[in-house]
Amino acid sequence: MSTQDLAIAPELAVNLVDPAAYADDRLHDTYTWLRANNPLGRAHIDGFEPFWVVTKHADILEISRQNDLFHSGDLPTTLTTIEGLERTKEITGGSPHLIRSLVQMDAPDHPKYRALTQGWFMPQNIRKLEDQIRAIAKASVDRMAAHGAANGGRCDFVRDVAMGFPLHVIMSILGVPEEDEGRMLMLTQELFGAQDPDTARSVAAMTSEQFAMMMQAIVADFTGYFEAISADRRANPREDLATIIANAMIDGEPISPFEATGYYIIVATAGHDTTSSSTAGGFWALAQDPAMLAKLQAEPELIAGLVDEAIRWTTPVKNFMRSATEDTEIAGQKIAKGDWIMLCYASGNRDEEVFDAPFTFTPERNPNKHLAFGYGAHLCLGQHLAKMEMRILFEELIPRLKSVSLDGEMKLTQSTFVNGPKTLPIKFEMV
Repeated sequence: MSTQDLAIAPELAVNLVDPAAYADDRLHDTYTWLRANNPLGRAHIDGFEPFWVVTKHADILEISRQNDLFHSGDLPTTLTTIEGLERTKEITGGSPHLIRSLVQMDAPDHPKYRALTQGWFMPQNIRKLEDQIRAIAKASVDRMAAHGAANGGRCDFVRDVAMGFPLHVIMSILGVPEEDEGRMLMLTQELFGAQDPDTARSVAAMTSEQFAMMMQAIVADFTGYFEAISADRRANPREDLATIIANAMIDGEPISPFEATGYYIIVATAGHDTTSSSTAGGFWALAQDPAMLAKLQAEPELIAGLVDEAIRWTTPVKNFMRSATEDTEIAGQKIAKGDWIMLCYASGNRDEEVFDAPFTFTPERNPNKHLAFGYGAHLCLGQHLAKMEMRILFEELIPRLKSVSLDGEMKLTQSTFVNGPKTLPIKFEMV
């Protein structure tokens, strides 16, 4: 079968690059059709280089485990227009990336940079943080209760709980002062929500070049802030991640400012935004099902399953791009050297061959082999911390809820990369 035979129909392909489609049913409708009819199709969309669209769980795993064959750093790691890529290369002097974090690295650099902080995020180490995280969770639940008491038992769970809790946790670990957390939240929303009219710096329609320039400005803001943090930690080391990054050595040489900025950004942004989205996604399901709340209160040991299912259900990182380093074959389809490939994690997490009733939120789901944290060498460094944070928050929140229901429409962020609930109005009673 030729690549022409595998071309995805334009009316479907456009949903893969339309941020608004990621905020409604069109994305999963597209994924469902592709899994059944064209699971390794080729997207040809005006303004973008052609790319393969990988929608099956097994194929995503197969590509993810072969990091030498499918690189993260040679082409853009996130969906980028041709014009946007050209502008990025002009800005960076040839690199396809405005930042270079673990996400954009391949071997031999990736394992070296990952090793700098990997120990921090291992289960045996983050268990030491449980009391600190539980205190933050209790304070978050107390604030939710107080907000509800002052506002007729209503709040926006995203704004009033889900955003602030993991933000405070990761900033405490990183070493960012509490008074600067608002700035970090704003920059993260601008970075990951740059396609959403509610979070982007400009709501006006932008060309790809203007979009690239806006992203450059956001990265520059991050860079300026963390350069000051680095200077301080080199002069005044502390027991925090910022000190490790600021004083890191790779092959006997200090980490470069460019790589240090990338490290700070990935920890500061991915360390809370994706957890916020998954937390809100889980609570959205809870607010729609009173029986689920009652069951979790009667069987709190199911909360760990609620967390894992919320992560699968939401899948905040919708996709990453890879590129083939040589001619190869996946699922019987020939892939040429240099081909660009979209790994659709949110589709893999609804694969009917892997998950029974994949569109049903099931806290008891076991096993739950979701792909929300990736797979292989690029498996999310912070996965254990994210699950611990969510577990602790729900352990503190669920016993105190007498009732909860939706109080309006849940809305998702318009973004082709990282998205999740951006507003979740609820009505609740607490003890």
